[in-house]
This record gives sequence, structure tokens and C-alpha cells, in this order.
Amino acid sequence: MKRTAVLLLVATLLAACGTDQARIAFESTRDGNSEIYIMNADGTGQTRLTSTATNESALACSPDGTRIAFSSQHNGSFDIYVMNADGTGQTRLTKNQNSDGPAWSPDGTHIAFVIFRNRDFDIYTMNPDGLGQTTLASSPEWDEYPAWSPDGRRIAFDSYRDSDWAEIYVMNADGSGLTRLTHDQADDHYPTWSPDGKRIAFDSSRGAGDSGEIYVMNANGTGRVNLTNNPADDRSPAWSPDGRRIAFESDRDGSYKIYVMNADGSDQTRLTISQAWGDFNPTWCP
Repeated sequence: MKRTAVLLLVATLLAACGTDQARIAFESTRDGNSEIYIMNADGTGQTRLTSTATNESALACSPDGTRIAFSSQHNGSFDIYVMNADGTGQTRLTKNQNSDGPAWSPDGTHIAFVIFRNRDFDIYTMNPDGLGQTTLASSPEWDEYPAWSPDGRRIAFDSYRDSDWAEIYVMNADGSGLTRLTHDQADDHYPTWSPDGKRIAFDSSRGAGDSGEIYVMNANGTGRVNLTNNPADDRSPAWSPDGRRIAFESDRDGSYKIYVMNADGSDQTRLTISQAWGDFNPTWCP
């Protein structure tokens, strides 16, 4: 069976699991510094996975839900680590590279991430053991937040390369075929693909007072729709494995918390209730 067909089959099986069986990992400052937590899709069972004196952030679950990649400052510079979904077996993958923003490929064989060098973020991939690092996107301006398409053939990301504003781009998984999707005088960040690969959600500062809003568009950049329409700051969208819901962060209740809504923007519901300053960057774990 061809690789693309296998990946589409995996995506179909994950979608069949439904939202209720998935969990949501996120980062929170509720215990002082930023740590990684996980909870059920309805907000229950919130469990802390990391416990250090430094900051852990920018997390991503493996396609099978057994591992979580994240960025940690535990050894000085920010580096990419992986751990089991219960927080055990933490392993450092990059060494003193100021790396961030990990994203698993749909087949679990690669992790895309960014490295900050010479005041510039560039996108790389590596094997899940940290070996085989390869540059995918490099420009004089920042390239950030890579996200794999469900078939593993493309990577969406945001970049400042063509303007003073961050825009959403897409490229082939080998770094070729670069295409710009958004053209707006606002910062567009955090692209994330729907499980069927037909749409991309992202956040944008084009809201009132430069506040963030969650948008969705077709995978070719057309048909853009504002889902949140809220004067607060709404950021970091993440599709559920079945494509029915989108998790995101918002400060609409005074401090950043994790929310979830239907994929059409309806039924926006708060999941975390900590009084700490922030819960951020939700990601679904199948």
C-alpha cells in the first residue's frame, strides 16, 4: 500500500475514535513556571506531566497518542524533548540549539521544529530520536510554527519573509513548492490542518484592537471565515481528531484559559478554570 494511502487510512481510523476518546494536552503557569498538563476532552481529569524549575512549552502529541514532544529550558537553552503520554521517560533530542515548536509527521517518523540562530527562526525536521536534522525553510526573516498535512505531503507554517506581517505559507514536506496563502496587513499565526486536509485553521491579529481571532480557510487560502468573533484575544487553534471541534486559548474571562468550540465556531465552551495567569497552546492527543 502506498505511503499516502496508509496515512489517509490512519487519519480515518483516528477520526473514527471521536472527540470523546481524545485528550487535550496544554501548558499552564498555574503552579508557578510553565509546565505541561493533560486533560479529558471535557476538561476533567487535569493532570500535570512535567515538574521542573524551568519552563516547558510548545507541545505536540505523536499520531498514536503515546508520546508528547515539547520544548524545555531544563538544560539552559530551549531544546526539544519527548516523553511518554503519562510524563515518564523524558528524553532530550536537541542539544543547546534554542529549538521550539515541535510537530509530529502523521506517520510518526519525523518531527518538524524551529531553531533560533543569528536572530532568525528556521524550520527543520529530524527523526524522533533527534538524528537526521534537515533544513526545510530558511530565509532572512522568521519562519515558525510548522504543521503537517494529514497525508504527510505538505507543511504549513507562518513567516515574515514577504512583509512586515506574519503570513501563512505551505510547502512540500521536502521544503520545495513554497506557496503563500494569506495576504493581509495583520499577523497570521499557528496554522493547523483539519483531519481531512481540506481546511486550515489559524489565528490572526486582524481583530478589533489587534486582538487575536480564530479563522478557518480552505487549504488553498480561499474561503476565509472568522470563527470566534470576540473582542478578547483568541489564539492557538487545534483540530480534534474527528474534525468536529477546535480547541483554542482565550483571555475572554480575564486570563488565558483553554476553550473548545464546534468547527463552525458555535458552542464555545471554557474547559480550564485555574485562577493562574495562563493556560496555553492546546493540542489533541488521540
